[in-house]
Amino acid sequence: MAPHRQPPASCSEPGQVGEPFSHYTLIITQTPLRISLGGGGTDLPNYYRSHGHGFLIAAAITKYVYLAVNENFDGDTFVRYIKNERVRVADEVQHPLLRECLRASGVRRGVEVTSVADVPAGTGLGSSGAFAVGLLKALMHYQHITMSAMALANEAVRIELEVLQEPIGKQDQFIAAFGGITGFTFKSDESVEVERLNLSREVRQQMEENLLLFYTGTRRSASEALKSEAIGNFSQDSLNTNLSDTRAIGYETRDLLLSGDLAGFGQILTRQWKLKFDRQQTDFHLAVSSWIQAGIEAGAYGGKLVGAGGGGFLLFYADRKKDLRAAMSGLGLHELTFGIDYEGTRLAVTR
Repeated sequence: MAPHRQPPASCSEPGQVGEPFSHYTLIITQTPLRISLGGGGTDLPNYYRSHGHGFLIAAAITKYVYLAVNENFDGDTFVRYIKNERVRVADEVQHPLLRECLRASGVRRGVEVTSVADVPAGTGLGSSGAFAVGLLKALMHYQHITMSAMALANEAVRIELEVLQEPIGKQDQFIAAFGGITGFTFKSDESVEVERLNLSREVRQQMEENLLLFYTGTRRSASEALKSEAIGNFSQDSLNTNLSDTRAIGYETRDLLLSGDLAGFGQILTRQWKLKFDRQQTDFHLAVSSWIQAGIEAGAYGGKLVGAGGGGFLLFYADRKKDLRAAMSGLGLHELTFGIDYEGTRLAVTR
């Protein structure tokens, strides 16, 4: 869907020196991180373009990336993330994703951008996609441009995959934009179908109570992990077969959740992990397998590593939560408590 623009009354291009300032002086967006529940990896272009489509189920969680966009009365561009950058115009910003989102929005100068997140980048929860979606929403709102969730997700994908040539998939941008527990079909023509899972209140409550995340203490970007996977010993034919099996689990995940079979859903988490382990067998992945086994022995129905596979969080489904928490604590793995976010990216503050 093309963005709808409503020009501000007092200026034609907000953010340019010498022009009146925008109606908005501060905008803050709140964008959820995510967990993959089934089918992760089939959102990679190399797979869905040659195999008809990819399919996965993801859930947005109540851990967020916050982007604040404010007018900078000094007239230059000031961005704050892990580093601080003060430059004359947006094209001089060194942070690639920040720079390209500024370019896409048409904001060139006279702006201050600040990023804060509940969870650090590189931990497998889709922070890069959430960052892109949240920043685009803030910048477009600053420019008096309204974009749908679909348009925001597609623009974030265009920037990350086409402009920056990141070897990543599309799920992070789409679940960040839409939120909820959602199925996505990634078609070979680059279109995406979005399916909200209409789960009963009881099933949703059980999921939130019994899904647990534990931090492995290891961080790595998704693009680095996927590059490593691509150059491993796995042949292309074997990789495609593996991902087709993973896609089938995505559909199975949807059916189990819709039927309310959460024990069955928990058990196939481990099957997904075994497929991911086959794609990339490292010392870290061997450790993950031992942690997942320890979790199952402590009563979890099943578990998997969330994200591209280079680090991040273990996801378990368990109703014997006390035993699982004790087992993970004994291994030095700390829990991240969370719930499900059903809104997707939104404006948290405008003034």
